[in-house]
Amino acid sequence: MIQIDKKLQREEKVEVLRERIQELNFHYYVKDDPTVSDAAYDKLFNELRKIEEEYPQLITADSPTQRVGAQPIEGFTQVSHRIPMLSLGNVFNDEELVEFDRRVRDRLESERVVEYACEPKIDGVAVSLLYIDGKLSLASTRGDGSVGENVTENVRTIDSIPLHLRGQGYPHQLEVRGEIFMSKQGFAQLNQRALAQSEKVFVNPRNAAAGSLRQLDPRITAKRPLDIFCYSVGYVDGELPVTQSGILSQLQEWGLKINPEIKVTIGPEECAAYCSDILNRRETLDYEIDGVVYKVNQLVLQQKLGFVSRAPRWATAHKFPAQEETTRLLEVEFQVGRTGAITPVAR
Repeated sequence: MIQIDKKLQREEKVEVLRERIQELNFHYYVKDDPTVSDAAYDKLFNELRKIEEEYPQLITADSPTQRVGAQPIEGFTQVSHRIPMLSLGNVFNDEELVEFDRRVRDRLESERVVEYACEPKIDGVAVSLLYIDGKLSLASTRGDGSVGENVTENVRTIDSIPLHLRGQGYPHQLEVRGEIFMSKQGFAQLNQRALAQSEKVFVNPRNAAAGSLRQLDPRITAKRPLDIFCYSVGYVDGELPVTQSGILSQLQEWGLKINPEIKVTIGPEECAAYCSDILNRRETLDYEIDGVVYKVNQLVLQQKLGFVSRAPRWATAHKFPAQEETTRLLEVEFQVGRTGAITPVAR
């Protein structure tokens, strides 16, 4: 009887430690508002890890200690998206934005001003995260929109992605979609380490994020500074708020990270002002963006607008002008590939 009591106490302590660490992770990675020192966090984490090492039968897949990365795999399996991950149409200036808004109102057969949810367009890798009863069960890339690759073990190593949703009230099945990226600071540090070890450096943060996410050895992914911003949902078995902005706020309450620059605007003029503000602050953001995204905020209007081809009629991306730099061409080298193809390489 005494042994049973001790076992229950251990299990309860493990559960309390996991919940506490999960809450601290939420404030650190999602809210960007740490509530304890690194030393205090490490003490809790090490206490949990010590108990799990001594009693491995208590380890669960969603424990905070299980992010270190599984054994290497031979290849990625394919995953079919229950709801396709569509691409977006583009506008490139304010005039095209006004035209997009006009088409939206024409299809809605309404002259009423439309409410939009706006956010920066992250230059990263789109992924789908499937939570079943609050636990992360599957993560996949966008692929061709219909079929992607299973990258669950790699995604599990990303600290800002919860292995278990916090709170209550989440649907039985919840597919969350987001953009995995590498911050500018993390990218610079990664390349500095690569140079110090005489390894190949990455060209830009997006390539670094994509390459890190598709490592066959999750332990390598675990060492890369990957992050995520969640921007929508796919398949949902349950109830959610009735607006795009409301859904994102709810996702954040459940422990998922959303972009702090999200804003609800009214009409194309406010959308254009939002775009101009983000463009002016582009260099101050610690992540690469190539535009902003506008989505009709009311889900009932989204459903009424529907889709065309492989893109929704209720959303568009306002692309920024290409960034240009002046450089000098020193010479051109010609490389011969395995098939005999000659490729010019600028120096």
